[in-house]
Amino acid sequence: MGADLHFKTAVELAEMIREKEIGCVELLEHFLTRCDRHNAGLNAIIVWRRDEARARSRHADDALAKGEVWGPLHGVPMTIKESYDWEGTATTWGMPELKNNIARKNSVVVERMLAAGVVLFGKTNVPLLLGDWETFNEIYGTTNNPWDVTRVPGGSSGGSAAALAAGLTGIDSGSDIGASIRNPAHYCGVYGHKPTWGLVPLRGQALPGSLSHADISVVGPLARGAEDLAVALEVMAGPDTLEANGYKLDLIKPEKKKLSDFRIAVMVSDDVCPVDSEYAERIQAVADACAKAGATVNDTARPAIDMAKSHDIYIQLLRGVTMARLPVEAFEENKRQVSVLAENDEGYEARNLRASIQYHRDWMAANEYRTHMRWTWQVFFQQWDVLLCPTASSAAFLHNQKGERWNRTIPVNGEPQSAVDQLFWAGVSGVVLLPSTVAPAGLTRSGLPTGVQIVGPSMHDLRTIDFARLLAEEIGGFQPPPGYD
Repeated sequence: MGADLHFKTAVELAEMIREKEIGCVELLEHFLTRCDRHNAGLNAIIVWRRDEARARSRHADDALAKGEVWGPLHGVPMTIKESYDWEGTATTWGMPELKNNIARKNSVVVERMLAAGVVLFGKTNVPLLLGDWETFNEIYGTTNNPWDVTRVPGGSSGGSAAALAAGLTGIDSGSDIGASIRNPAHYCGVYGHKPTWGLVPLRGQALPGSLSHADISVVGPLARGAEDLAVALEVMAGPDTLEANGYKLDLIKPEKKKLSDFRIAVMVSDDVCPVDSEYAERIQAVADACAKAGATVNDTARPAIDMAKSHDIYIQLLRGVTMARLPVEAFEENKRQVSVLAENDEGYEARNLRASIQYHRDWMAANEYRTHMRWTWQVFFQQWDVLLCPTASSAAFLHNQKGERWNRTIPVNGEPQSAVDQLFWAGVSGVVLLPSTVAPAGLTRSGLPTGVQIVGPSMHDLRTIDFARLLAEEIGGFQPPPGYD
């Protein structure tokens, strides 16, 4: 076995298994040994099913010996975000009152990934209600960033990204409504994909009793390679049982063969949410590399929409849907707080409170505005193939768990910036339900990983993922954090 076995992509590991270069049991034990060595310092994986995984890996070896290949990820060790239902494990979303919420069956994504051949062996950590870019909760504690354990790994799929970056797992799957896949991928230097809304069924990645597909919310893969994202997405995607008799998925294959074929729009920063210069330099370096490779690159091309208004609509719709996660007592308290707000208070908390108790007609008006923006983006993508932009305001910041997240700040260009302002970058594609892939963009001057967000047109998920693959050929892809050889 090569010394870098644990940093290979899932696609590479699957090929090694099929070519009999390594056995499924041997590969699983390699990752479990690494977990025993490194997970204590990271607290990335917080639920274990070792015995079941060992039994499945033995079965996978036996099947392969008979010439049976379960799927494209046959025998690849996998972890999954704690918020997914996995039969026999607790799904808590970090809520102590759900410690005994044991899943009776698998989520759709778990079922489909198992059918693709993975060996699930653990669950990765999340923040309370999946609602923070810090990954911590009362049940499982705090997850650290393998590049610097004093810094956050992102959230809410922070455990997933940390485990991948440290080489503790082969592939993972997260969820995203406010950059919860994209932000951890950026902070930890791995790949993540936020699918087009509705492309992958959410069933089984929800609080108890929830079956409807929540607005903006998606589930999707995280990995160490763009190829993994493509394979996993095609496994996960497609209609759920309710629609399967009438709809079939036919994702548009990538049309471009090299970077020079692309027409690329670039946003390095925005007045609504300035970006730290060390991170902005990396986005610019990606754009420059694309131009050097022969791509058409433009740093002023934008869809004909008001980005500040787009952000306002995103916050309104986002808070409308996330309020459903909270008890009725919280709703009543928000109503009381709104009743005493000053009419001219347009701060984040005030907008957040108003959105949390909005009437349905208000939501309908915001959704109508959103739909107009979606069509404007559609026109934009007739001229441009992808939009490159930041994922957040900065690279990973120091742990800070004091108070409410909207009262916390992070340093941006030497000045304190509200930590929630960077939701702007989550909403660029989130509010209009577009696919976004985050790919490694190199290290800052301070030695922290960064990720570039690659936004594409609706249902062109494989385009943004393949752009990430081509970009890695030009500037390099995943690089391991020091100290995890």
